[in-house]
Amino acid sequence: MRALVRPAQYVALAGYIVFLGFPLLWLISASVKSSAELNSLTVSLLPGQWQWDNYAQALARQGLVHSAWNSVLVALASTVLVVLIAMPAAYVLARLKGAIRVAGVGWILVSQVFPVILIILPLFLILRTMNLTDSLVGLTLVHTTYTLPFALWMLQGYVAGIPTELEEAGSMDGASRLSVLRRIVFPLLAPGIVATAMFSFVSSWNEFFFALVLLQSPENYTLPITLTSFIGGEGKVALGPLAAGSFLAAIPSIVFFSIMQRKLTGGLMAGAVKG
Repeated sequence: MRALVRPAQYVALAGYIVFLGFPLLWLISASVKSSAELNSLTVSLLPGQWQWDNYAQALARQGLVHSAWNSVLVALASTVLVVLIAMPAAYVLARLKGAIRVAGVGWILVSQVFPVILIILPLFLILRTMNLTDSLVGLTLVHTTYTLPFALWMLQGYVAGIPTELEEAGSMDGASRLSVLRRIVFPLLAPGIVATAMFSFVSSWNEFFFALVLLQSPENYTLPITLTSFIGGEGKVALGPLAAGSFLAAIPSIVFFSIMQRKLTGGLMAGAVKG
């Protein structure tokens, strides 16, 4: 019976990987199919005729590459801001007691209650007063503000998992509070920082509603907004080029995940050694 446990685990893992990767495989398949094949009732994973022209049409769309660059800038900038703000705030939230912690937890919970549709109008008025409505800077600030509460909640959980005895030992050895944070807490917090960065980047990269409301100029469009141009005025969708553009839009996030996954593994090993 035990001899069947390991093969069963591998089979279950393979099935789970196929389940997660199937939407991406279907997207790749749709990106190289013709419009006639996509609109037909016959369903097949492999295309009957490879239509590589879909990628040429997707790249030829006005502003697709430029909007992808805008998305990269906004996502990276908001990720950096979220991590820089969340690290000290998460430490305070996890370590201090009393009114500060209660206020912080209350702010996080309240911020998650309100739907986006209720805050978009006052947010738009505030940004218009600051002349940041049609601006990547304004969109970056909005993404940072919207992502920060949940990222802070994630990161404070990692901080709470670090034993306070390690900090006390460092203080007893003569290290200052800043030195304890830099040499003990932050190395052990590396996996949490990487996970927070991954969440912040993907949230900003995929965000559509704020960009739709705040951005008016085509040169400031992010990638999700530009992809809507594949939908015609009469509701006709260019499925092939849309699938090709969507796959191209997924590549930066996949690359970012690959890079950060290595950092996450390294952070886990460094944390184990430090602990």
